[in-house]
Amino acid sequence: METCKIKVKNMSKYPLPKYQTKGSSGMDLYANISNPLVIKPLERKLIPTGIYISMPNGYEAQIRARSGLSFKYGITIANGIGTIDSDYRGEIKIILINFGEKNYILHPGERIAQMVISKYVRIYWEKVDELDNTQRGQGGLGHSGI
Repeated sequence: METCKIKVKNMSKYPLPKYQTKGSSGMDLYANISNPLVIKPLERKLIPTGIYISMPNGYEAQIRARSGLSFKYGITIANGIGTIDSDYRGEIKIILINFGEKNYILHPGERIAQMVISKYVRIYWEKVDELDNTQRGQGGLGHSGI
């Protein structure tokens, strides 16, 4: 397994993001809040983590929902998957939304999201008049039968 050193500054009183199991790809992020916070149904809140990172070029941090919060309470990430670019140096903040039917009380230090570090490639466009043919072609939106 490949590893990468990432610089981190923790301005919260909670632990650094860490893998919960040997096979985990995501590290938990914690709500860096002083008091419980109510998130009403269909309400969005920007939650600070107190975490700042510096990644090498060619890496990104993906912020993902925690499946337990999503399934049990309807709490998820408002922007689907958040992207932290390698040149961003600000605090990582999580946009939570409550798709549940009841108010959700977020507690200080609660695990609110997962962070996955990924490599990426930069592309360049090659303009063409025609694309290569495939068996699927332009079939989409259920074309494969699923």
